[in-house]
Amino acid sequence: MVYLLIIVAYLVGSIPTGLILSRATGVDIRKSGSGNIGATNVTRLLGKKLGALTLVGDVLKAVIPMLAAHWYLVRSGMAISPHEVDLAVSLCGGAAFLGHVYSIYLKFRGGKGVATALGVFVVLEPLAVLISLLLFIAVVYFSGYVALGSLLVAALMSLWIWLLKGSANHIFLAFFIGVLIWLKHAENIRRLFEGTESNWRVLKKEKNKAK
Repeated sequence: MVYLLIIVAYLVGSIPTGLILSRATGVDIRKSGSGNIGATNVTRLLGKKLGALTLVGDVLKAVIPMLAAHWYLVRSGMAISPHEVDLAVSLCGGAAFLGHVYSIYLKFRGGKGVATALGVFVVLEPLAVLISLLLFIAVVYFSGYVALGSLLVAALMSLWIWLLKGSANHIFLAFFIGVLIWLKHAENIRRLFEGTESNWRVLKKEKNKAK
């Protein structure tokens, strides 16, 4: 049964929230802006409301299957220990994340996984998420680079969990997810070094001038 829960989590995680919302407006987000299906690209191209909906949807893609798995395993009467429940829920979170990054509905292509990773750790390590969000906000506010904030949060999540004495399952999952997020941000890393990465401060000034 645990295997079925993991498969369902992957399928839910594979739902391309940003693409569905963008197509509802007549835009294929994959062919515009950065080409990414995540909330950042949706916000830049289609506005804050659709960007926020994309963010919430991508977070819930992890939260819902993880909470559902926990509820089922605890109430099913199966002879399963709390540690095994935690492991199963963690695996469901990892599966949902992989679904977003390598969506079966998009020929195993997808987003960069930051929002879905947020959903994973909201369930597993909410205090570590709070620390990460504060770091993300500070980095983006002072640098203007969303990608830089995402990369630092991904790199440090496993450290926060370790410092907070989280389980080994959560630390390993955070490390695994962090590595994949960095790999998916390869182009952003290159542009950061070249000085060509999109900066929200610059974009905001350009929009204000256009008005």
